[in-house]
Amino acid sequence: MAGLVTKSLNNPEEVRPFKDGMGKLELVNQDAGGVGRATFQPGWQWSQHVKPIAGTESCQAAHMGYVISGQMMVRMDDGQETLIGPGDFMDCPPGHDAWIVGNEPCVMIDWQGFADYAKG
Repeated sequence: MAGLVTKSLNNPEEVRPFKDGMGKLELVNQDAGGVGRATFQPGWQWSQHVKPIAGTESCQAAHMGYVISGQMMVRMDDGQETLIGPGDFMDCPPGHDAWIVGNEPCVMIDWQGFADYAKG
């Protein structure tokens, strides 16, 4: 049985910047997978700022996360849309685009989909 493990997103093991300085992903790795805190700046959109890194038509990462601040619109490839904001939990399958709504950065913790996210 493993012992107690603590890590801090304030001292990440890896930082992945988004294109054009539109945010970053701070990542710590656990045996069960990566846990990340992403900061998305106003004007950020997956199809503009991560698609060139990912090389896919839409985001193919599944996300399970919690929004700390800001708002993000998520549009699935089938057209379904939802707006998420502070206090919202999200379970999002692969096949989506997303963008920031408003003038506040969106900060999100994700414990499922960030291990390979924005990895060039």
